[in-house]
Amino acid sequence: MDETKPTTNDDVIARLASKGEQAINRIADLPGGSRALQVYNDLRARVDDLSKKVRGIDELELRVAKLEKELAGLKRAQKQPTQNAPTRKAGA
Repeated sequence: MDETKPTTNDDVIARLASKGEQAINRIADLPGGSRALQVYNDLRARVDDLSKKVRGIDELELRVAKLEKELAGLKRAQKQPTQNAPTRKAGA
């Protein structure tokens, strides 16, 4: 049997991380590169905040839908007794 050392995920990830660090360093060395990296990091933080807020909106939409159904049920329950109630005569 041929016993060769298989490439593990850790090796691949370490190589990618190293290449990524090199790329970031090259970008930072360019004129305006550090500012571009700063803007990118700020953008990432904003996107994270927005994604948290959007997840909160989904929960609120579910709550509003539930409340709308309950309200519709209450309105139906209110209308039924008033439609079936006998009307009074003014002179009686």
